Amino acid sequence: MKIQFGLSFILLTMISCVSDKTVPDPQELLRKELHTIDWTKVDEYPTVDACDSIKDKEENRLCFFNAISNELETKIKQDSLITQIKGLKEMNILVTITKDAEVSFECEPGDSIRYNVRFLNTLIQNKHENFTPIHPALKRGIPVTTKFVLPISLQ
Repeated sequence: MKIQFGLSFILLTMISCVSDKTVPDPQELLRKELHTIDWTKVDEYPTVDACDSIKDKEENRLCFFNAISNELETKIKQDSLITQIKGLKEMNILVTITKDAEVSFECEPGDSIRYNVRFLNTLIQNKHENFTPIHPALKRGIPVTTKFVLPISLQ
């Protein structure tokens, strides 16, 4: 009786270990995962050191945009050539922050379209020099390039 029970137990264990489980294809798993990622949004917005300690995502975003807007506005208003342009009250600046934390500025055609955009671009091109260090946005922990438009008041 004990021998039959022992043999039955061994037989059942051997049968239960053999299963029809298939290992999923890594390429298929990757494809499914890539489709679930929202590529239009970042997990963490770019940030500056002054906003680094803020843990709330929305407050950190607002802090970053306020800090970069204020600094860019100050630098542009200090330029004597900008003050010579009559009637220009606001500029839309395309800000690009690369995954390597390099920053560039470019004038976006908008209300400033009647002004020479090339001239405005040369004025803001060097504003990234001595700019507050910016940490790039993160997507799943990986630095990514981001672009956004900042309206800058010149009044």
